[in-house]
Amino acid sequence: MIFDLHGFGPALAAGTLMTIKLALSALAVGLVLGLLGALAKTSPYKPLQWLGGSYSTIVRGVPELLWVLLIYFGTVGLMRSLADLLGVESLELSAFAAGTIALGLCFGAYATEVFRGAILAIPKGHREAGQALGMSKTRILWKLILPQMWRIALPGLGNLFMILMKDTALVSVIGLEEIMRRSQIAVTASKEPFTFYMVAAFIYLGLTVLAMIGLHYLEKRASRGFVRSAS
Repeated sequence: MIFDLHGFGPALAAGTLMTIKLALSALAVGLVLGLLGALAKTSPYKPLQWLGGSYSTIVRGVPELLWVLLIYFGTVGLMRSLADLLGVESLELSAFAAGTIALGLCFGAYATEVFRGAILAIPKGHREAGQALGMSKTRILWKLILPQMWRIALPGLGNLFMILMKDTALVSVIGLEEIMRRSQIAVTASKEPFTFYMVAAFIYLGLTVLAMIGLHYLEKRASRGFVRSAS
């Protein structure tokens, strides 16, 4: 069966590219926030533990869609005040920026727990060995802890990225023209909802398969030297 896309093929391709850009941007933000949150929760200092715990609890307790709406509409007053301060006529947060911040914030909250579990899974003897060699705490973190943490955390982060790819559809509510927004426009014009929503489903499925292949490669590469073949 040949799907008649009524000329909306290029628009859906552009929406797919926007989805990929949004997912990767939110991933970058989320990884930084997740790592900082995990380091705070595993810190020996109580204020940092409280800060990391509050971040992961509050963000995970509110639906992702609400974060998208709160960040997009809640920054209107802040942007106006900033525009007045800078002497600019108008200043606003774009839908892409709001979506990146919101999805990155949510990804980071869940990644905090993944990173935290990975850090705690590293034997304490490794840190003690670094100290015995005269390594500083910073050097132990960068040379011993983080490399092992990434290897342990990769499967969990991969699952979170799959969820993130699908959560990009939420940003369509604030007008970002990603896959779902483009599909909705095509449905309105063509009156063929099944066709275009099915195409959108296959696009998301294709992106998921590509992401799984990439994650498998990263996991295999990160596990070099740790996986032993059976004799």
